[in-house]
Amino acid sequence: MTIRTDALDRLPVRTAVPALTEALDGHGAAVLCAPPGTGKTTLVPLVLAGLAGGGPARRVIVAEPRRIAARAAARRMAWLLGEDVGERVGFTVRGERKAGRRTVVEVVTTGVLLQRLQRDQELAGVDAVVLDECHERHLDADTTAAFLLDVRAALRPELRLVAASATTDAEGWARLLGDAPVVTAEGVAHPVETVWAPPRRPVRPPHGMRVDPALLEHVAAVVRRALRERDGDVLCFLPGVGEIGRVAGLLGGAEALGAEVLQVHGRAPAAVQDAVLAGGAGRRVVLATSVAESSLTVPGVRVVVDSGLAREARTDHARGLSALTTVRASRAAARQRAGRAGREAPGVVYRCWAEADDARLPRFPAPEITVADLTAFALQAACWGDPDASGLALLDPPPAGALAAAREVLSAIGAVGADGRATRRGGRMARLGLHPRLARALLDGAPEVGPRRAAEVVALLSEEPPREYGDDLAGAWRAARRGGDGYGARWRTEARRLEGALRDRQGGSGPGAGGDASAGVAAAARTDTGAAGGGAVALGTDDVAAGLVAALAFPERVARARGGGTYLMASGTGAELGEGSRMRSAAWLAVAVADRPVTAASARVRLAAVIDEPTARTAAAALREEGEEVGWSEERRDVVARRVERLGAIELGARRLPSPEPARVRAALLDGLRREGLGLLRWTADGTALRERLAFLHRELGEPWPDVSDAALVEHIDDWLGFELDRAQKRSGLERVDAGKALARLLPWASGDAVRLDELAPERIEVPSGSRIRVDYGGGQPVLAVKVQELFGWQEAPRIAGGRVPLLVHLLSPAGRPAAVTADLASFWRDGYRSVRAELRGRYPKHPWPEDPTAAVPTRRTNARR
Repeated sequence: MTIRTDALDRLPVRTAVPALTEALDGHGAAVLCAPPGTGKTTLVPLVLAGLAGGGPARRVIVAEPRRIAARAAARRMAWLLGEDVGERVGFTVRGERKAGRRTVVEVVTTGVLLQRLQRDQELAGVDAVVLDECHERHLDADTTAAFLLDVRAALRPELRLVAASATTDAEGWARLLGDAPVVTAEGVAHPVETVWAPPRRPVRPPHGMRVDPALLEHVAAVVRRALRERDGDVLCFLPGVGEIGRVAGLLGGAEALGAEVLQVHGRAPAAVQDAVLAGGAGRRVVLATSVAESSLTVPGVRVVVDSGLAREARTDHARGLSALTTVRASRAAARQRAGRAGREAPGVVYRCWAEADDARLPRFPAPEITVADLTAFALQAACWGDPDASGLALLDPPPAGALAAAREVLSAIGAVGADGRATRRGGRMARLGLHPRLARALLDGAPEVGPRRAAEVVALLSEEPPREYGDDLAGAWRAARRGGDGYGARWRTEARRLEGALRDRQGGSGPGAGGDASAGVAAAARTDTGAAGGGAVALGTDDVAAGLVAALAFPERVARARGGGTYLMASGTGAELGEGSRMRSAAWLAVAVADRPVTAASARVRLAAVIDEPTARTAAAALREEGEEVGWSEERRDVVARRVERLGAIELGARRLPSPEPARVRAALLDGLRREGLGLLRWTADGTALRERLAFLHRELGEPWPDVSDAALVEHIDDWLGFELDRAQKRSGLERVDAGKALARLLPWASGDAVRLDELAPERIEVPSGSRIRVDYGGGQPVLAVKVQELFGWQEAPRIAGGRVPLLVHLLSPAGRPAAVTADLASFWRDGYRSVRAELRGRYPKHPWPEDPTAAVPTRRTNARR
């Protein structure tokens, strides 16, 4: 076993080691900024442990955000020492450990380190911790850093802490570490040429997990172009495993392409990962997710093809749905990706977007704590003793709404008590290394379906099965049992781990025991569904077991059919199965995986299990409620009073409520008036006329004349309709109300102005013929519509509202049809009457049409009758 000194000496980060050592000796913490490929992940831990550089012996933990990066870092350091992994350098990831008594440098995932901190806050025996790739702002990494700072402040001030970042944006981390020194290592940066290669035709922007196939076809075409135009291996960045598979299919085989196609992602088998990192004799095209941005160094790469897309966690807190979503990669990520082409020699990056779009990209990826589901974080904080996370040193505080939603979930599953602190059951959940929802399903499902079946279903839920397994959870379970693929192998390993964790922790009262907060499923079933409970489920098929465990994990996603393959989940969100799903006829589903595209009204179900109503009631017992509902129904356009049983938003049953509370009926009627308008009341012609007169006076004179718009009348309804509203029970009661009479209560009686109503806004005006003509106040200006003959001799129309507003006169023919409109009668007699007389006298010869209307006798009769 010979240390590869020449390889260690070639690592660029060695020039920064003295400054880093000095910073740690003086401050105890430091921020190390070093570009990818400089050796920060491999040389620095060896130096800190005294395995390189001749320093004192120490035990070092290196925390990586991904399992693939943890394994790769351990293998690389062991290779540099001339050893096998598991000797002085080892690694631990979920479900796999290669470390022994001699191990002094251990590479772990941040999730594993969190578990250790919860078990042993002092990290006994550990001298230094390196938080690698902290610039990626993963939630586990941020949480781990906060916990380690607590440990340094309260228990272990001598614990050395290095925050290692591949970018130069280190000011925030330096402040967080108590103004720690920033040590920068310069990389061997070869020039990288940028080629802008946008699609020729517009492509649809990504939404949810969907990427326009046209963009993937374009990316494949750019890879072929790069192989023609440039030398060296090609590293192509794509957002996820599905896109990697589709582009690999588009590229075809190695013989046709002239290069071997390899796929690198977190689910790739270890042998493929090793082959990618080891290099090869011929040309290679490496299709990778963002894991290759900084966590892995792929040798031989001279060309990078960047799709410009990435995946980030997003949560719709209002609907209880969380999923990865495809987003535009940030400028920081694009720089990281481009840098991989210049790691060993001058290179080139082909960017699959227009140069003009580059400035519109976000500067940095969104910190996971600001956009992701915080349930696991909230449980970690509660177990740490800081339920609201207010005392944790975090670069970004958790959003209040997301944290509140997370704490509601923890309370519902018995993980935290009324004070927000972790219960004994919550502590057990945290130690399982699962999302709290899945931990609840494992603990409560095991007594019902057995530890092995519960563990196998939860293992399926912890890593979404490949799409080819289908959308039926039970079917996917059977496929995983049969499968010889990489997913099947990982699933079996995780299922064994979970089953072992159940059996190791099984106490006298069974896996679900929590002492202070555990409501067993069987007990809930007996309480809420009578005979249909845990015993029936335990004897059921795998399909029933899959449904129960999924429903326990996601009780707010139990869903009842609405027809046509659509469902309503207990959370209130609609859900829809794909056209080819065999579950479309199911009455109830337990939805395990769903996402809702931005433009869609319903969530799209990607993984679910068929259940029955008793199972839904059992698993979602905490959501069941029964109560009286009195409200306005838009469908019936009336008051509906019922006693309703619900499972969240799902109505299980209802019966008529014979004697609802009067106050609630009144509120429902008022809601109906707001929704439907005051047309629900009975408006006579006199009532409508009064409202129009009052509206005119309010508009022209203001106070004390009341505002009688719909909004104002509803707002002040007690002032004029309170008596009738109190007596009404249904819409029919409103329809019997004479709105005009009720409206009269708003007249300004107190000021004495009410008696001037007929003076200021007369209902009728007496015209020269002696007729009393109704004034129409329905328009902008009051209108007096009267036959021409009745106004002979009138030189000026009356003015109302205290002489402020002239009436607009609509002059009518003898048949009552409009002949002219004027507000100036004198002008009409002088200029307009002649043309009206010429047009109408032949049509109506029996009526008078004098040449001088100002001197004629007004009349409402014909010549003969006169």
